[in-house]
Amino acid sequence: MNLNQIKQPFTENFPGDFSVNTMQRQTPKMLFAAVEPSGFEHPELLIFNQKLSDEIGLGKYNEDSDLKFLAGTDLPQNIKTYATAYAGHQFGNWAGQLGDGRAIYAGEIENNKGEKFEIQWKGAGATPYSRHADGRAVLRSSVREYLMSEAMFHLNIPTTRALSLILSGENVLRDIMYSGNPQYEKGAVVVRSAETFLRFGHFELLAAQKETQTLKKLLDFTIENYFPEIQSEDEQKYKDFFETVCKKTADLMVEWYRVGFVHGVMNTDNMSILGLSIDFGPYSMLDEYDLNFTPNTTDLPGRRYAFGKQGQIAQWNLWQLANSLFQIIEDEKFLEKTLNEFGNYFWKKHDEMLSRKFGFEQLISGDDDFFTQWQSMMQELSLDYTLFFNLIEKKYSEEISIDDISKISYQNIDETLLEKFRNFHDDYKKRLSKNIFSETDSKEMMRKTNPKFILRNYLLYQCIEELDNGKNDLLLKLLEALENPYEEIFPEFSVKRPNGFEGVAGCSMLSCSS
Repeated sequence: MNLNQIKQPFTENFPGDFSVNTMQRQTPKMLFAAVEPSGFEHPELLIFNQKLSDEIGLGKYNEDSDLKFLAGTDLPQNIKTYATAYAGHQFGNWAGQLGDGRAIYAGEIENNKGEKFEIQWKGAGATPYSRHADGRAVLRSSVREYLMSEAMFHLNIPTTRALSLILSGENVLRDIMYSGNPQYEKGAVVVRSAETFLRFGHFELLAAQKETQTLKKLLDFTIENYFPEIQSEDEQKYKDFFETVCKKTADLMVEWYRVGFVHGVMNTDNMSILGLSIDFGPYSMLDEYDLNFTPNTTDLPGRRYAFGKQGQIAQWNLWQLANSLFQIIEDEKFLEKTLNEFGNYFWKKHDEMLSRKFGFEQLISGDDDFFTQWQSMMQELSLDYTLFFNLIEKKYSEEISIDDISKISYQNIDETLLEKFRNFHDDYKKRLSKNIFSETDSKEMMRKTNPKFILRNYLLYQCIEELDNGKNDLLLKLLEALENPYEEIFPEFSVKRPNGFEGVAGCSMLSCSS
């Protein structure tokens, strides 16, 4: 790989701590700390993403020499590693300084198109921001990070990417459910990439410390490097930046709703400034449709980050970003107006997305009531979100049998529930009759919008169990399936969650340790 092309422009532009001391501590007025990966003597490669390596400019993987880089061992002299400091609101409460507790940056690389990408290890050792932890990662969480980030990419959803997954050769002690029963698990490291990993929390940190000049410099750096669409000057530049971040964030939430993704821990420090899906921890794809579903045990009983609240929480997080940027923008009315417009923009985009899932070429009067009726029916019948849309695409205006519905429901369908579904389906067929374009065009729209394959937690659970036992058959199948999510390559994956996986730790029950 072209490792000699990696540079560190971030550390050249901002104040940092160069002591290379990993003692966990506050680093006031510093945006990063130089830190070295622990390095691993006996790494084992599980996955390497050659397509991504070519795309970002790293080039061909050399198995004789590049495994050391993926393990953070014996690095070239040009790679001067560091971790960044940021702050955040966690579960609605100000948490102060946080930072990269498990992530260490290699730096940035530029490809032959002039596009720049940051590269970092996740799980390669402690940093000053590890907060009483060891900076390691386990196989379980690393597989989830790698597969889901790549699944999101192939679903056409903005996301960070995964370059590699290795076994570190070490065992790591983890308490998966915070129950006081820690166990040793296989250690692992993911190398991941994104245009930038900057978060709302980077700006919150500087604002909280009243480092206004550094905050302004970070804004200028961010706009210049990652927002080429902003060409304005002076204060208008910062206003355009905030408006753009709001729209990118709203667009991301709509995409999450499109495929039924629940992040599980939408703290401000987990919000990408570019509107990327980032930090895949206790996430889940929806099985049965439930607006109140959260996969994160830490989020119980309040369910702050439940599926149906993600748009609302995104807006709340943007309010916190606005509070930080007020030191620079100093226009309260503008910020309030922009934030209040978020809801209108989000719901317009959301309903347009939902209309495409149903095969409607445009929104018309009465669709609000139709969508409300649909949501109620979905929850009452405990229908599988993805399989429901696959079924109506396949059947379209044909009759749907009780057997069809039973295959996508997580409860027993009796005649009463069947009648409720048929009443809804009759209304759906009436709405389809108002389409201007053809059935063929309508189905094509549905095909492009509704995935046939989603990376369900039970599949991840089985994959992790197999890998833990030295097998990778399911891993290889999942990689092929997630690269083609709008096709049914493996029919055995296009079924509802099997019985027996409900309530299983690490499957339907996840913690922030997951």
